[in-house]
Amino acid sequence: SRVDGVFGTLAVDNFPIAVTLERPWLGNQSKVSCIPAGSYTAKRVVSPSHGDVFEVTGVPGRSHILIHAGNVDDDSEGCILLGESFSYWRDGSCCILSSKDALKEFMQLLKGINEFELVITNCFT
Repeated sequence: SRVDGVFGTLAVDNFPIAVTLERPWLGNQSKVSCIPAGSYTAKRVVSPSHGDVFEVTGVPGRSHILIHAGNVDDDSEGCILLGESFSYWRDGSCCILSSKDALKEFMQLLKGINEFELVITNCFT
């Protein structure tokens, strides 16, 4: 059976502001795996393909992990996607919706902030 990704929530000061979607856990492999639980520094960058976003730094053996818009895990190459709600995609798989709106709101909330601590926790093994 297909795993549709790793779903979660993004909270600022313990207040949920968005839902998240990452690729399934594949041993922290670059561009195909979700990020392992831990504390990382997210830094504002301008991505050629995603514009003004944050890059998650300090993930062992990984680089270019962005927080950006997308709806299904195939939209992520090991990055974190933001959305406003969980739903089902056209093919019946799980997805997130209103991703561009969620990213815009997230970036507006962090206007003037160039880096922050991102703590990733998980409920799976």
